[in-house]
Amino acid sequence: MRLEPVTPKNYEAALALSVRPDQEDLVEPVVKSLAEAYVYPEYAWPRLIYDDDRPVGFLMAFLDIPWNPDRDPDDRRSGLWRLNIAADAQGNGYGRFAVEAVCREIRARGGTRAYVTWEPRAGGPEPFYLRLGFRPTGERSGGQTVGVLDL
Repeated sequence: MRLEPVTPKNYEAALALSVRPDQEDLVEPVVKSLAEAYVYPEYAWPRLIYDDDRPVGFLMAFLDIPWNPDRDPDDRRSGLWRLNIAADAQGNGYGRFAVEAVCREIRARGGTRAYVTWEPRAGGPEPFYLRLGFRPTGERSGGQTVGVLDL
């Protein structure tokens, strides 16, 4: 498994990735993430997840983003913004690989915590993130649960 930047050569493969239909309300499509990466290039870290030459997923990290600048302008955070694992590739460890890769990148940049948000509903990704060691902070962001992992 490896991560690759999204480039003119592979962006169509990124756009073709889709999660299972029952997960579509849990994560935005890759096209929205790429638009956000374009609008917020100083914070976004989009990557394709490959297994050999096959794209199996997409992730986008946020790096050193102002979390809630109106409340605390010094609160800057890094973490997992998006995780889309292709419907036919789920259950093979790609999600864990993606989260670990984001955590390595955050540590390499001097970070000590990784954040993630998830939709709090049955069938959502909460059990996955809890298994990886994230714990709820008690905060909400856009109606989603905020989780943190000490690195």
